[in-house]
Amino acid sequence: MAGLHATVGQHTDATLLLTDAHERIEGTQERWFEAEVYRLTGEGLLRLSDSTGAEQVLQQALMVARQQGAKLWQLRAAKSLAQLYHKQGRGSEARDLLAPVYGTFTEGFDTPDMKEAASLLDKLG
Repeated sequence: MAGLHATVGQHTDATLLLTDAHERIEGTQERWFEAEVYRLTGEGLLRLSDSTGAEQVLQQALMVARQQGAKLWQLRAAKSLAQLYHKQGRGSEARDLLAPVYGTFTEGFDTPDMKEAASLLDKLG
């Protein structure tokens, strides 16, 4: 829901939902969606022009996804962070971050996440 609110410009509602999600994660210790909540939080910070805060939160999302072995969340976090790096003129860092994650996949190349990652990698050379 937070992602949908953010897409239509309802940033306050998105932020409230993500804050609630973080609180629920801490309260229940159910962490299977934690990396994606961090990623969405980072995306929200980018929409608010807080690239420093976004980078920190996206790195947290990537770290959590790696620790959990959650390949899809890792791909999404790496893609979001690589997009940020690309916009900052840090193309080689972006490629070095995203390419190894993308390379771990052996199927699902027709999914939107994989298509977006492939497109970004093409842009990065």
